[in-house]
Amino acid sequence: MRHFRLLAALCAAISFLAAAPARAALNVVTTVPDLAALTKAVGGEHVQVQSLALSSQDPHFVDAKPNLALALNRADLLISIGLDLEIGWLPTLQIGARNPRIQVGGSGFLNASQFPRILEIPPGKVDRSQGDVHPGGNPHYLYDPRQALAVAIGITDRLVQLDPKNAAAYRANLAKFTAELEQARAGWEKRLAGLKGAPVIAYHRTTAYLADWLGFEPIAFLEPKPGIPPNPSHVAGVLAQGRQRKARLVLIESYYPDTTAKLVASKIPAPLVTVHGGTDFRAGETYIQHVNELVERLEKALAGKGS
Repeated sequence: MRHFRLLAALCAAISFLAAAPARAALNVVTTVPDLAALTKAVGGEHVQVQSLALSSQDPHFVDAKPNLALALNRADLLISIGLDLEIGWLPTLQIGARNPRIQVGGSGFLNASQFPRILEIPPGKVDRSQGDVHPGGNPHYLYDPRQALAVAIGITDRLVQLDPKNAAAYRANLAKFTAELEQARAGWEKRLAGLKGAPVIAYHRTTAYLADWLGFEPIAFLEPKPGIPPNPSHVAGVLAQGRQRKARLVLIESYYPDTTAKLVASKIPAPLVTVHGGTDFRAGETYIQHVNELVERLEKALAGKGS
């Protein structure tokens, strides 16, 4: 009887293990949700992915909370935007994580800025008098799906390096993502062809890559310097320039205060387009869905229907 009970217990345990979902091969943490979405697209079932920042947060300013350090403690791979975007909070979390793998220079740390073509690299020395200027260039490269694809390729290579037994799956996922993104991009560019050459006002200098992709011209920014809130005299100058140049749109990310942007847009007048700061990864949104939603907002504004 004792042997029968032992055998029954063993069979039950085996059945439980067979029914339980397989553990992901790699635990990946990214600094921003766009990177999380790209990682999941190429990693698929073989990666568990978490973003430290939410799509509703300004990625320049994220609270270095203990739960985020705990997530990094368990990570096999940390992927950052780089170019000092996370300089105010990520190093603190890396130290607190006590995980040698994900420190700068470790096999589990990947600075994604090495993959895209970087724009707006300052020609000379940068200091705080210039505002929040990034010495290595503009870090908002994931607004351009062409640059996002370059990042996805780089992430795939690192996943293959860390988990070679699933290399074929990672390569297949990348091929699928590439085909879907390129097909979507062709449609987006056709829908937004009317933006080429259009004068546009933005709140922060996040438009460089979007403008490079879609061909519009950022003529002014509501921040007098990057990271410095608008002031009345500067806003008056932006408004005069917007009227003179007949600005087609005013762009602002959802995590910035929009009172000034609404005022300027109404006075030009021009449609105000509020864009999400990143993929809503926690809600299950993909990178392609995120860009498509951005395109829909721009398309609606171009048609004179607002955002």
